[in-house]
Amino acid sequence: MDTMTLWHISGWEFAALAFAALLVGFSKTAVSGANTVSLAIFAAVLPARASTGVLLPVLIVGDVLAVLTYRRHAHWPTLWRLFPAVAAGVVVGTLFLVWADDAVVRISIGAILLLMAGVTIWRRRTAKAEDEDEPDSVATRSGRIKARSYGVLGGFTTMVANAGGPVMSMYLLSAGFRKLGFLGTSAFFFLIVNVSKVPFSAGLGLIDGHSLLLDAALAVFVVPGAFIGKWAVGRINQRLFEQLVIAATIVGGLQLLLR
Repeated sequence: MDTMTLWHISGWEFAALAFAALLVGFSKTAVSGANTVSLAIFAAVLPARASTGVLLPVLIVGDVLAVLTYRRHAHWPTLWRLFPAVAAGVVVGTLFLVWADDAVVRISIGAILLLMAGVTIWRRRTAKAEDEDEPDSVATRSGRIKARSYGVLGGFTTMVANAGGPVMSMYLLSAGFRKLGFLGTSAFFFLIVNVSKVPFSAGLGLIDGHSLLLDAALAVFVVPGAFIGKWAVGRINQRLFEQLVIAATIVGGLQLLLR
């Protein structure tokens, strides 16, 4: 990473990064997938590859706050089924980063996000409405296949661009998760996955002492975003919640494709 570029950002650019950090906190406790906007801001202000290393610790701060807020609502059977596939996706994503340039990464991730959003919208329109609060799709053969497929995609996208949120959002919505179960499960999922990515990112030169100093300044803005999200989520009904998650995914995919 060209760490010197981190110290040549203007006041307006730092303000943009601070807003993106606040949005990370909001997305972690309210509308998962909204932090694709943060991803785009970081990549616009900082060098594209370097931005992924700076954003990762900011995301981890948001993950910790989300776990503290929704820890009682996690669905662990789903998490245990996802982790092996996600680990495979992280390895593939690391190898992809070794040779892929920024343009290839952006186009690949953007296309995947739009595809996942389209599949989720189609499935929700054709499937019967489910009233159960406890998702059971992981217990079926098709559910296990779906978990593995989304897990690999989630691991790949989170490694190459910190963009695994929308992919996993689409999986959790398609699995029938209600709002609190969705947030609790995704909170633990991303805390564990993002922490596991740190050695890979450091090995690729995306995290170093200079980037961590910038992270320390930006982490302050994650906290109020998380409190705003916690306040807002109780005022968002289930249908609106799902619509916002899907909309954030589509916006994030389009940003990556058109940037």
